[in-house]
Amino acid sequence: MTAAILREGERVMLIDAKDREYLITLKAGNTFHTHAGILAHDDVIGSPEGSLVKGSTERTFLVVRPTLSDVVLKMPRGAQVIYPKDLGTILMMADIAPGQRVLEAGVGSGALSMTLLRAGALVTAYEIREDFANHAKKNVYEMLGTEVSYDVKIRDVTQGIEERDLDRILLDMPEPFAVVEHAQAALRPGGIFLAYLPTINQTQLLRETLRQHHFGMEETVEIFRRTWHIDGRSVRPDHRMVGHTGFLTTARRVVRSVS
Repeated sequence: MTAAILREGERVMLIDAKDREYLITLKAGNTFHTHAGILAHDDVIGSPEGSLVKGSTERTFLVVRPTLSDVVLKMPRGAQVIYPKDLGTILMMADIAPGQRVLEAGVGSGALSMTLLRAGALVTAYEIREDFANHAKKNVYEMLGTEVSYDVKIRDVTQGIEERDLDRILLDMPEPFAVVEHAQAALRPGGIFLAYLPTINQTQLLRETLRQHHFGMEETVEIFRRTWHIDGRSVRPDHRMVGHTGFLTTARRVVRSVS
């Protein structure tokens, strides 16, 4: 039961009667204001996760700890994030596991970093914009704490990769094809290269570049997510879905190039 109790300093998600969601950090003495009323943080602190807590207008809020997916979609952004549907696929396509040495380039708001670190990877990140790097570190540390293995460097990955024998290289940037030669030198044999790109033209150029270097087993996918409305006998797909967000391309580092 102790682990279920909500404590000061934790992030929680409030869900009102219309399923609107609000992400807050609990602090004794603070209040949260919405059009549905005012909720005192003190009324949440000490409650079990999953409780219904009343606000000033007697309206209730369901209080739970946010999932990683919730945090990714609602955290402050310095850049566009990779959607959860793609983050989950990245973990599988790149075969991320505890203890792997992973290079990430283009950290954005830190969504991919969080996902890799939660899976137990040791992450080195290259980012050319210092404001993005600082924003990503803030989001990561607020979600996971400061003990994670997260080394962010202000560095242009297209100018080279100083690490060697990496297990994985993951890129969220417009020109990953400019990194392929550097990735060939930095990845261990059998290591996985993955790039996230918004357009098929960029993806085609990346695939052509991979074929010119020591990579094989190339694959490109895109992921669609459709939820369903289920209410009694009314069962149908929801009118909205998360369609195209990006193309995911993977390849394996091989000893000899594949023609």
